Amino acid sequence: MPSIDTELPYFNTTLSTRGLKLTRQSPRVLQVNTGKICNLTCVHCHVNAGPRRKEIMTRDTVERILEWLSGTDIEVVDLTGGTPEMIPDFRYMVQSIRGMGREVMDRCNLTILNEPGYEWVAEFHAEQGVHIVASMPCYCPENVNAQRGEGVFDSSIKALQTLNGLGYGTEPTLQLDLVYNPNGAKLPPEQTELEADYKRELKAHFDIIFNKLYAITNMPIARFTSYLKRQGGYAEYMQLLLDNFNPASIDGLMCRDTISVGWEGDLFDCDFNQQMGMQHGLKSNPDRLWNLNLDNWKQRPIQTSAHCYGCTAGQGSSCGGATV
Repeated sequence: MPSIDTELPYFNTTLSTRGLKLTRQSPRVLQVNTGKICNLTCVHCHVNAGPRRKEIMTRDTVERILEWLSGTDIEVVDLTGGTPEMIPDFRYMVQSIRGMGREVMDRCNLTILNEPGYEWVAEFHAEQGVHIVASMPCYCPENVNAQRGEGVFDSSIKALQTLNGLGYGTEPTLQLDLVYNPNGAKLPPEQTELEADYKRELKAHFDIIFNKLYAITNMPIARFTSYLKRQGGYAEYMQLLLDNFNPASIDGLMCRDTISVGWEGDLFDCDFNQQMGMQHGLKSNPDRLWNLNLDNWKQRPIQTSAHCYGCTAGQGSSCGGATV
């Protein structure tokens, strides 16, 4: 019996039948996945990250990335994982990037601020002016703990209060954004309205303030796919994404102006393609970032698959939230 992926229209076919084309812009963001080690094991995690993962970016790879970056005009380095702060060279990497005058964005899970041995995280981020993008699936403890683990909500609140105390959310140079993921097989609600709800509830109950909310669709890959299949809802979820395909979402997709690089330096079009093993070059001889010519990159086609329907459903979904 064919899988639901083979029964769905090819993503590029869906684009072409609507007169659409997915093309690159000059890269503005370098998104670096520092590895899969994490202090949490979240149900929705598209990376399959966790405490026992051994994939960690080495100092040699960090140095090669930094050298390549110094010769480009890329404005933003987006650090993700896993938990980026857990790799040994995190502070060195951030300080080096900031020394080049580039913005550093850190995909922080908040709870790491409260882990033994990581008490330095909050103040270091503030000192370096790191833009924090923090996972916060809901303003209700039940939903957060169900998705991310028992006690995660309280730890996240404590971390947000710590960051507010350092000026995050109030000082112009210390931006604090939150990320919402649905708890289950559904699309996110409208981002602007949800942001207003978050700001009202977090301020009223915990005196927490932040800048923006990113509403991101749960991607049908890795751990979330396993969850859907255990629940018998994978086919239904993929059909939901297809039925809600939004042509207006295409222009804002992250693959257009972002280069994604894995913990070993492999090149990808986005972090989701990275977790699907859709690298540029051969699997046995992948292209590495430090060998990349940006003029050549802009001419390469963007690789797509069925999971791309996750970024183009409803209001659209990218690492910066809704695209519409």
